Amino acid sequence: MSTIEVRKKKFGLHLKVYWPYYLMVLPGIIYLFIFKYIPMFGSVIAFQDFSAARGILGSKFVGLKHFIKLFDYPDFYTILTNSLILSALKIVFTFPVPVILALMLDEVRVKSIKRTVQTIICIPHFVSWAVVGGLVFSFLGIGGFFNNIRGMLGMSPVLVMQKERWFRTVYVITSIWKDAGWQTIVYLAAIAGISPALYESAMVDGASRFKRMRHITFPILIPTIVTLFLLEAGKFMELGFDQVYNLYTPMTYSVADIFNTYVYRVGVLKAKYSFSTAVGLFQSVIGLIMVVLFNYLSKKYTEDGGLW
Repeated sequence: MSTIEVRKKKFGLHLKVYWPYYLMVLPGIIYLFIFKYIPMFGSVIAFQDFSAARGILGSKFVGLKHFIKLFDYPDFYTILTNSLILSALKIVFTFPVPVILALMLDEVRVKSIKRTVQTIICIPHFVSWAVVGGLVFSFLGIGGFFNNIRGMLGMSPVLVMQKERWFRTVYVITSIWKDAGWQTIVYLAAIAGISPALYESAMVDGASRFKRMRHITFPILIPTIVTLFLLEAGKFMELGFDQVYNLYTPMTYSVADIFNTYVYRVGVLKAKYSFSTAVGLFQSVIGLIMVVLFNYLSKKYTEDGGLW
C-alpha cells in the first residue's frame, strides 16, 4: 500500500470518527467562503476605471492610477495620521479593559451579583452606534447633563463635540463603554476552563486571592490575550465607519476623518467605486502587515507563540 493510500485511509477513519465536528464547522466555512473569499475577486476593480454598465470584465485597466490619486490627495497624510492615532489609542486603552473586567468579575463570589454586572456591561454592545451617537450628543450638548453640571459649578458650557481636542477622548470612552463588556465573554470562558486544582494547591501554599489571580489566572489567559490581540491588529486600519460617522462633525474633521469616512464621502456618495476599492485594499494591506509583524514579535518574545 502506497503512502498516499495510507493517508487516504487514515483521513477516512478520522472523518468517520469526527464528522459531527466537521459538520458544525461547515456553516462557518461556507460563510467565510461566500462573504470573505469570493468578494476578494472584486478587488481587481481597484486597478480599473470600473463601470457598472461594462462590468469587471469590460472595464478599462488603469494600473495604479487610483492609488496614486489617493497618495496625491492633499489630506491623505492627515487621514492616515488620524487613522493611525485612533487605532493606537483603541489598542492601548480599549484592549486591556476586557481583560481587567474579566479578572475582576472572576473574583466576585456572589453569583447573582456577578451575572447582573456581566449583563449590565454587555447590554451596550447591542445598542447601535446611531443611538449611541445621539446619546453622546445629548449628554455633552449645551443643555446636556455634562454642561448642566458645569453650570452648577459656576463654569461656562463647552461644545465638546465641536472641539477637536475632545474627539479622541470621546472616541476612546465610547469604544470602552460599548464593547468592553461584550469582549469579556471570551476571557471569562477561558477562565472557566482553568482547573480548580491549581487554585486549591495555591491556597494550601498560602497564596492570597490577588496572588492566585496574578500567578495562575493571568498567565493562563496569555495565549487567549495574544490570539485576540493579533486578530485586533488585523483590523488596525478598520476603525469602524459607524462609530466615527456618528460622532464626528465638520468642525472635527481634522482629527476625526479616517479612511472609512473619507471613502464614504468621496467614493461611495460620488459612485467612485474603483477609488473606494483602492482605499479599502490599502487598508487591508496595512492590516496584513500589522498581523504578520505582531505575530513575529509574539513568537519571538512569548513562550506561547503566535497564530502560526
